[in-house]
Amino acid sequence: MQLVSIARNPVPSGAVVGAFEGYDGNPMRFARWEPTRGPTRGTVCVFTGRSEFIEKYFEVVSDLRRRGFAVAVMDWRGQGGSYRPLSNPRKGWVRTFSEYDRDLDCFMEQVVKPECPPPYYALAHSMGGHILLRIAGRPVPPFERIMVVAPMLRFHDKKVGVSQRYARLYAALGTACGFGRAYVRGGSDASEDPVVFEGNPLTSDEARFARNRALIEAAPHLLLGAPTIGWLNAAYRSMAKLNDPAYAERISVPLLVAIAGQDVIVDPVASEAFAARVKLCTTVNLPLARHEILQEADEIRGRFWAAFDAYLGVEMVS
Repeated sequence: MQLVSIARNPVPSGAVVGAFEGYDGNPMRFARWEPTRGPTRGTVCVFTGRSEFIEKYFEVVSDLRRRGFAVAVMDWRGQGGSYRPLSNPRKGWVRTFSEYDRDLDCFMEQVVKPECPPPYYALAHSMGGHILLRIAGRPVPPFERIMVVAPMLRFHDKKVGVSQRYARLYAALGTACGFGRAYVRGGSDASEDPVVFEGNPLTSDEARFARNRALIEAAPHLLLGAPTIGWLNAAYRSMAKLNDPAYAERISVPLLVAIAGQDVIVDPVASEAFAARVKLCTTVNLPLARHEILQEADEIRGRFWAAFDAYLGVEMVS
């Protein structure tokens, strides 16, 4: 359950690392930090995307600590340093996204509420953003405000490569026929993260791309392969729930939705449509950003953090 440190990506000082019990009793990795300046503003819980891990967010952790926030991060089940349910650890699989919800509840009850100062905020990327939008639909979510970055509300057509209708049917039938734990067609143990910077869909920042590649090479045990059919089916079922117009309309917790204009992993149009239906929602459009806004170039990240600071009333001291 230790954190991986490399020269380009050292562990931020003061880390407390451990495991909490997921909803089924299996170990889930977490890390938490105290703020590096006062006054303490509360805690930001950071939630990663599919196939990601705590180490990829060290820079974000430092950004938040400088703003006076404690930070808590967890690895979702099936990825990073958390419990992996299948004999092949490269296969990420869940029956339903409610498993992620329940693990998040365990994280809050066992780690965040006992050890971290309130109020609690959430900052979540891609699949993590999707899960936090599921949480946002509760009558009383555990967060004062939720900030989602390039949330997974609909896969981009370029990512799917076939019609969305066909992909949904393929995932549903494959799961029903007992192939849920198999990789999607053409998938393998190999990571889907791009190896070459040129033309990559994740970030326009070459230094951060190289840093993340170095981290992957240093810690291949943290990686995932392609999605499984069962995960894809669970994702489509959950996206259908969130894209019901009535769902967004009943969300009462304040949201901030950051949208990457150059995203070809998830569909930015779906994020815009969702945000427009939420009563208390601030939208941040970043036209030049690729999918991983928090791993983007300084100018793009700067625009995001300016919106974050304005949203939470943070005054940065130079």
